[in-house]
Amino acid sequence: MGIRHYLRHAPAVSAVEAMGMVADGALIVDVRHRFEWNRNHIPGSVHIPLEELRDRCVDLPDDRLLITFCTGGLRSAGAANMLIELGFEAKNMTKGLIDWRSAGGPLQVAKHPPS
Repeated sequence: MGIRHYLRHAPAVSAVEAMGMVADGALIVDVRHRFEWNRNHIPGSVHIPLEELRDRCVDLPDDRLLITFCTGGLRSAGAANMLIELGFEAKNMTKGLIDWRSAGGPLQVAKHPPS
């Protein structure tokens, strides 16, 4: 099945809602590419690029809400749908990094070595 199959409306939460859910035990799954993760990411999140999610989802807990995350919310919507079909409880963080930053969410920024 192609990735296009998963690009339908997924159960969604805003960044503010996601922050509350994380405080209650939810786990953020960052599905961006490695270079995006290396640039910055949400502390405590798990990184599994969307292309690897089907194979690596066995590494995710099946007893916690999973909140999928990307830069703008499109890839993470597909990821949430995929996880739901695989038996996980998952929601998509709409507007992704854009909304997270606007809501004042913490980010771990990569440290660049001095030049």
